[in-house]
Amino acid sequence: MIFRRSNKLQDSLTRTRQSFFGRIAGLLGQSDITEQTWEELEALLIQADVGANTTIELVDALREQVARDRVHRAGEMQALLKGQLVAMLQANGHAYLGGEGGPLSVVLIVGVNGSGKTTSIAKLVRYHQQQGEKVLLAAGDTFRAAAIDQLAVWADRLGVDLIAHQPGADPGAVLYDAIHAAQSRRADVVIADTAGRLHTKHNLMQELGKIHKVAAKQLPGAPHETILVLDATTGQNGLAQARTFGEAVDVTGMFLAKLDGTAKGGIAFAVARELGLPILFVGTGERAEDIAEFDAEEFVDGLFE
Repeated sequence: MIFRRSNKLQDSLTRTRQSFFGRIAGLLGQSDITEQTWEELEALLIQADVGANTTIELVDALREQVARDRVHRAGEMQALLKGQLVAMLQANGHAYLGGEGGPLSVVLIVGVNGSGKTTSIAKLVRYHQQQGEKVLLAAGDTFRAAAIDQLAVWADRLGVDLIAHQPGADPGAVLYDAIHAAQSRRADVVIADTAGRLHTKHNLMQELGKIHKVAAKQLPGAPHETILVLDATTGQNGLAQARTFGEAVDVTGMFLAKLDGTAKGGIAFAVARELGLPILFVGTGERAEDIAEFDAEEFVDGLFE
């Protein structure tokens, strides 16, 4: 695909690589594996936002592998660690839109305010356009007039149609009209925005579930993807957001936004291990073109090299 095997993903990991994972690489360049090596490795992983539970499980598995393979030099352990990290990210394999598109695909975008949701939608539009697909946007965030205006600006920049109602309108009705319009205009993909709901607001989460049902009623199988946009800079707080969204709707994958803006890219491992959610895309900058398909091996290589 267009974005795979570019260096965008690795470039977005510069801050993470230069901080905690750079220190991990330095640690594993030492001569012998000692108990202090394990303690420092565990501390650095936690500081990189891998998460305490995920870190403990990872280090325990690595200890077992080191003992089994009779590894004594810290330099040899880095390859084993990278293998464990890749396996963790690949455990929840999921091909975006099943790897192939139908006559019409509906993608629902969810996430809290400030997560970078609108910009991530723009990036996803560009992703589909680069594959020759016609995209239609649905302004389902009807709670904020500014959200509709922001999406309209992006729709104009990207040259795509936007279905929007007045502020305060029923977001389910917006999505209903968008699917109908996409069918009549022979669009390939509908990307639907939703309100940036605070994950602590139970009633708003219930409404998100209703939007999900509207899509399924209008088009069997829809939404074909429900992507949670997670701000990589929020760290472990993002896990609570993701858990609650997952309880409200069937989240199929993650868009990890603002990865280039954090030194704690280890959150990706916590998301993958503790939530069982695949990461589908990452935001690698501020432009619409700054998107990369997530590749576990490329991601892990980018942390160390």
